[in-house]
This record gives sequence, C-alpha cells and structure tokens, in this order.
Amino acid sequence: MAKKELKPAFDFAFGKENYALMLIGLAVIFLGFILMTGGGTDDPTVWDPSVFSARRITVAPLMVILGFVIEVFAIIRKPKD
Repeated sequence: MAKKELKPAFDFAFGKENYALMLIGLAVIFLGFILMTGGGTDDPTVWDPSVFSARRITVAPLMVILGFVIEVFAIIRKPKD
C-alpha cells in the first residue's frame, strides 16, 4: 500500500523565512520614518535649520527604500519547502 501524504489543513502563500524577512523589512521602513520625524517648532516665526539635517534628508529615506527592497525580496524569494 502506498503511504498517504498528510497535508496541512491550509497552505500559506509564503514560507516561514519569507514572513520573517517581511517583518524585518517593515521594521526597517518604520525605523526610517521614525528617523524622519522631529525638527519642528511651535512658533511659525522661528526658523529651525535642523529640518535639513543629514539624518532627515539622506539616512532616513535610504532606510525606507532599503526596507521596501527587503519587502520585494521577501515576496519574490521562493520558499525552500
């Protein structure tokens, strides 16, 4: 007699590694948006030059883009199963 292959009750679209990579990508995107915050002032007549800091202009957008690249990689990566 041939052995019956037991299948799980439901199949996920992605593997465990894919979901882990997606969570890492979301964390990187979230960190990028956190790095963009701040630098404002309550008084509209006062200029705050920290709006143009390297962290907000360069580092934070690169973190967000890196997070989206990780997300795309997580979706495209074929599960090992």
